[in-house]
Amino acid sequence: GGGAIVNTSSVSALASGFAPVAYSTAKAAVLHFSKVTAADLARHRIRVNAVVPGFIATPIFGAGFGMDRQASQQLAATLAERGGSLQPAGRTGRPEDIAEAVLYLASDAAAFITGTHIVVDGGLTIGTRASWDPAAPRPLQEALGLTPEALQALAQQRAAALNPPSPPTS
Repeated sequence: GGGAIVNTSSVSALASGFAPVAYSTAKAAVLHFSKVTAADLARHRIRVNAVVPGFIATPIFGAGFGMDRQASQQLAATLAERGGSLQPAGRTGRPEDIAEAVLYLASDAAAFITGTHIVVDGGLTIGTRASWDPAAPRPLQEALGLTPEALQALAQQRAAALNPPSPPTS
């Protein structure tokens, strides 16, 4: 009579640099699996979607480094404390953030959603740090070695060239 399946992927499925190659590839496969399974099960009124977590303060990171449970939990606490500067939302994700997305996708409120995914990452994947942090250097500026002061001088030169002083009238 229908139902909902919610798989768990990762931001590492969407962009490189978040996790090792094998993990990232497996999580990208979860997204594709969700899509093709949604197509296959649609005739049975079963919806299939995925949630895509970003940096969530859980012991998974420590476990990935081979740490024991206590050390993994301490690492998660450190991530929760310091990880906010890594993403536009200004905080690290919590397990509840993922749970709420899963509950939504499994609920009747999402009855017309299938074969897709919801990214729950605090904006981590919206672009480079320069896209959301006004204090971060812009890549072109950095490549050209342009300091904020040099850019200000260039802007003033441009403004002067576009708006030359009017000749005095007598």
